[in-house]
Amino acid sequence: MSLKDDDSGDHDQNEENSTQKDGEKEKTERDKSQSSSKRKAVVPGPAEHPLQYNYTFWYSRRTPGRPTSSQSYEQNIKQIGTFASVEQFWRFYSHMVRPGDLTGHSDFHLFKEGIKPMWEDDANKNGGKWIIRLRKGLASRCWENLILALLGEQFMVGEEICGAVVSVRFQEDIISIWNKTASDQATTARIRDTLRRVLNLPPNTIMEYKTHTDSIKMPGRLGPQRLLFQNLWKPRLNVP
Repeated sequence: MSLKDDDSGDHDQNEENSTQKDGEKEKTERDKSQSSSKRKAVVPGPAEHPLQYNYTFWYSRRTPGRPTSSQSYEQNIKQIGTFASVEQFWRFYSHMVRPGDLTGHSDFHLFKEGIKPMWEDDANKNGGKWIIRLRKGLASRCWENLILALLGEQFMVGEEICGAVVSVRFQEDIISIWNKTASDQATTARIRDTLRRVLNLPPNTIMEYKTHTDSIKMPGRLGPQRLLFQNLWKPRLNVP
């Protein structure tokens, strides 16, 4: 842990005391951090229905057309909260604005606890995502169906699923589901088929799979970028 330098260290007679104080401060900070981590552990409450994994809701918003660096993305994305049971999920979700009521460039992310909604996260870096573009007015229904299927383990692909994103834009909305292993074609195909079923998509729905490696290599970006800043999409799909 990095601590601020102590000016008293300039004097020989104070060096030992300063070192001891720094050591005590570091131990205190470490103890506080460990205590805080213990307090933040999310577990199902009594008589609640536990989920197979803990999940975290995130929210992000940006001004369109403004160049965005990796650092500014880190500052922009906000953690809403983590839940471990069905009841805890509904307590968050019932107080959240629906995607269809969001304005501007806004995103909701739902990822397993410990996985950040970033391409470079260890759980995501070798994976990819299925992308569906929606006409306006469908995001709220599709998002709810998607995350309920996610929490209910309907995709049946073991630990492959990392999370899901709904991206609200001015003329269209985009939903995507992220998985760990882009090269596993059998798994990505099962995710595609399950996604088509849980969203009740028409047979002719266009679904695009993009690896995070390809997303990072997209030209004209400032450093490794994330899903929030992708705007080079295929023509919008009008899902009924």
